[in-house]
Amino acid sequence: MKSKVQLISQIKKEHKKTHMHIPLIFVVILTLVLSVLSVTDLEWEDRISINRGFSLFFYGLVFFTVLYYALNNLLLRTTSGQRFMKTYKLTVADVYDINNKQVSAVQALFCCITGMTSCTYSCTRDMLRTSHYISEAYAWFGAAYFFYDIWSMYKVHNVKILQVSMNGDVKRSGVKFFSYLQTHAIIVGHHIFIGGFGFLVITYLRGGLGDCFFGFVYLMEASTPFVSLRGILSKIGMKSSNLYVINGLVMLTTFFVCRVAMFPCVIYLYARSVDLDYISAIHSLPNGCKISILILLLPQIYWFLLMVKGASQVLKGKVTKKKTLKNVH
Repeated sequence: MKSKVQLISQIKKEHKKTHMHIPLIFVVILTLVLSVLSVTDLEWEDRISINRGFSLFFYGLVFFTVLYYALNNLLLRTTSGQRFMKTYKLTVADVYDINNKQVSAVQALFCCITGMTSCTYSCTRDMLRTSHYISEAYAWFGAAYFFYDIWSMYKVHNVKILQVSMNGDVKRSGVKFFSYLQTHAIIVGHHIFIGGFGFLVITYLRGGLGDCFFGFVYLMEASTPFVSLRGILSKIGMKSSNLYVINGLVMLTTFFVCRVAMFPCVIYLYARSVDLDYISAIHSLPNGCKISILILLLPQIYWFLLMVKGASQVLKGKVTKKKTLKNVH
């Protein structure tokens, strides 16, 4: 009994930390404004200095973390949020998970803005050499997201453990952060690789190449908001709704265009810029570039095939359900 009281107290303490949604939203807006102001004095093709970069990284870390707290607060500590939770029978763990997905969608939106800006500016000039400062600037700001997200995923996981413990199914409290890192090494490693190595490629290891191609890499995140919405709709019990089906089809289309078809299209643009045929252009790429493309492309194809399989099952289920209803009537 004492253990259960302690667990309830621990979750309540987590809620109290976010019982100030207006100041939290103010901090979110302030850090975003400061981030924009920190680069307004730059010329289009300027590079981001180390000092400016660390400032952007700090702003990003504060922005994503506080945004997550603010969203949790709006659902857990406001009347409308409590009503929403009650309507859709959401647990605290559900709220944490939903808000993790919302922050992920916001980050993806920023990536798309960065990608469109880079492509619009760089791809219309010297594709191989022209750069726009927004690409490096967001590499610093966005790198913070991947480190925030490790912490956020830990919070979701820990609250799930606490809730299971309170139901009496597991005789333990939450897990320690470093224990979580060890037991979720693959996803943590993925985040560190993308946030670390991906950041280094865009800022320092690009070999003088321009932002046109990196802009397309940023645009790979265009499908993420639909992936997040799919997870949220599933959480609130709308998996059989038309909105879920429509969102799934949009997600599938966006994923294919931005994560699969994008690669041959970018190679075509490269071939045209260096005045080579398609096959010769591929052969002319450095081996490291070819390997990087394969590392990026192969998982996308695998995930796309899984999505196609899932979408076909959902559509078959809808068709079967309609036929059943017609037969009943």
